[in-house]
Amino acid sequence: MNVIKTDIEGVVIIEPRLFRDDRGYFFESFSQREFDEKVRSIRFVQDNESKSSYGVLRGLHFQKPPFAQSKLVRVIKGAVLDVAVDIRKGSPTFGRYVAVELTEENHLQFFIPRGFAHGFSVLTDEVIFQYKCDNFYAPQSEGALAWDDPDLEIDWKIPADKVLLSEKDKHHPCLKEAEWLFDYTDDLY
Repeated sequence: MNVIKTDIEGVVIIEPRLFRDDRGYFFESFSQREFDEKVRSIRFVQDNESKSSYGVLRGLHFQKPPFAQSKLVRVIKGAVLDVAVDIRKGSPTFGRYVAVELTEENHLQFFIPRGFAHGFSVLTDEVIFQYKCDNFYAPQSEGALAWDDPDLEIDWKIPADKVLLSEKDKHHPCLKEAEWLFDYTDDLY
């Protein structure tokens, strides 16, 4: 796998080695050994999958300690714009984000470390989205930020009037109003 660094340390894009022939393709979607060597030593404990239609926007979500999560995400079908926002107070990149288009054609994966809010918007008629997490889901530890925070200025690549949100995702605070954020000096692992 090829690891592509982004403007925010720890947030990386992973490009798998694809082997194509007239039958189709093959690639190793995850190798614990290679991930530990090239990204960070981590143990994923939960795999999730979602199916969504055009305009669905999920995010910007995170889990607070002691249930903070890293995520390794990818698209099986369709295309999304995937976003990781640094919400570690005191970080040199606090409030900045990385966005990457993940598609069934490019097979890219996106690693979002603990201390980041995560979300994605669906750019195609249908998407099947998979993600690995390094901590179990804990509803009492949920946190989130407003997807349309004007200070973040995220271009979700879909018109605002086409965005489909869960009822919960309609009512999250902006970053500057958030009552709880990570601290950059804390060891989140």
